[in-house]
Amino acid sequence: MNRGEDYVVETHRPSGRHRRKLGQAFAFTMALVLAFALAYNFIFAGGNPLMPGDNEIIVAFLDVGQGDSILIRSRDNAVLIDGGDINRNEPVLGYLRRMGITRLDYVIATHPHRDHIGGLIPVLNRVDVGRVLMPDVVHTTDVFENFISVIENNHIAAHAPVPGERFIAGIIDFTVLSPAHSFAGSNLNDASIVVRLDHGMTSFLFTGDAEAGSERAMLAGRQDLRADVIKIGHHGSRTSTTEAFLDAVQPVAAVISVGGSNRFGHPHADVLARLNYRGIQILRTDEMGTIVMATDGEQVVLLPAS
Repeated sequence: MNRGEDYVVETHRPSGRHRRKLGQAFAFTMALVLAFALAYNFIFAGGNPLMPGDNEIIVAFLDVGQGDSILIRSRDNAVLIDGGDINRNEPVLGYLRRMGITRLDYVIATHPHRDHIGGLIPVLNRVDVGRVLMPDVVHTTDVFENFISVIENNHIAAHAPVPGERFIAGIIDFTVLSPAHSFAGSNLNDASIVVRLDHGMTSFLFTGDAEAGSERAMLAGRQDLRADVIKIGHHGSRTSTTEAFLDAVQPVAAVISVGGSNRFGHPHADVLARLNYRGIQILRTDEMGTIVMATDGEQVVLLPAS
């Protein structure tokens, strides 16, 4: 993948998922990223520097403040996980338009809290969507009712996935790891849909707001949880990202989607300590804005956001 040297992690797994960790070099890597960002903006002025190559997948962790929204796209397909909260500026819809996205193969609403589904309402109203994946739970809020109404009014197919189901959109290939049926109707955070994106030898784990109960269920299910990049659960709350779960995932980089100076105190110091102890690179949207990565199936690189 010819993206310069601004990589986050390079994976080599000819006989397993062995990773080369680059924690000590990360500060130097970030300096390279800033330099390459200037070059990209100059070279691609008036165009789109984030157009995926033939075998590339680009993952953008959008800066939506205190919420989650992740866009996964290849040259021909796109998947959106969550949409952040309701916002008059409609940042997710605006980002889709800037990237030239007119169709989403899948929209994954991880769970019905407004900081995950609120921003999906304008997206579902104005973008062609193939299918919505959402857990089999309900929430007694106006935002959730509006979300359901817009799905019905636009005649969009909806499905409640279960662990082990696999969904494919071109080269975008992801497997559902959670929620287990036992979480239906209980803790809405633990009802979060958790998916792993696999592309060649690289992988990403997207956890929604899954808490310790969901993490224990995934561990008990003996699923393959290993991933190069993990989206930290529940914005870095201390209720998620347990020691045992991190040890099973073995990530090289962790993305925390969180709003600056939020009233919840996210990310919690305990979570940051667990990540730092393991030498996991921490990337935060409150510090970096939108975080964009690309993978060609062999390595994951960090790109300048657009």
